[in-house]
Amino acid sequence: MAKPMLIGIAGGTGSGKSTFAEGLKKLFPEDITIISYDNYYKPQDHLTMEERVKTNYDCPDALDTDLLVKHLRQLLAGECVDVPKYDFCRHTRCSEVTCLCPTPVIIVDGILTFHDERLRELFDIKIYADADADERILRRLRRDVTERGRDIDGVINQYVSTVKVMHGIYVEPTKKYADLIINGGRNKVALDVIASRIKRKLKK
Repeated sequence: MAKPMLIGIAGGTGSGKSTFAEGLKKLFPEDITIISYDNYYKPQDHLTMEERVKTNYDCPDALDTDLLVKHLRQLLAGECVDVPKYDFCRHTRCSEVTCLCPTPVIIVDGILTFHDERLRELFDIKIYADADADERILRRLRRDVTERGRDIDGVINQYVSTVKVMHGIYVEPTKKYADLIINGGRNKVALDVIASRIKRKLKK
């Protein structure tokens, strides 16, 4: 198999990164693998639950970027990798992993996808999902309460104390590295543009 095409999608919480990635996968279900950077949060088994809740998850130190870089390089070399799984209710990694093997296209999505230069150098296409701050907090609130077992007050406190601040420090500045900036995850024109690139890749 030829070297996979690697697509990075960055942007603030609730900006539509995963929606855009899933939109592409629906067009090429057998040819695309999506890797969530969120699964590379560092394990926190050594901390109490109270300490885990207080962790700043929106800064680079919270993520095991070394492992993600290693895994992407292995996938680009044609090797399979064991991707960690993160339990957002327990705030630590699960004991099980997900075995992923290379597909023609690999998408990585996460708020800090473009922060580390080693990651940026690997991507063939870099996309930044932009969205109004009010929209993002509402989407995050819905997701964290319905999918991650959080309570409304906890989500709001986390957003105000760390998420909003870290977005300005670490996330927003990486917009300058993007090849394409999209407004939300349901941008049909952007989907068509990237889908055309993927079709050309698959024909080779």
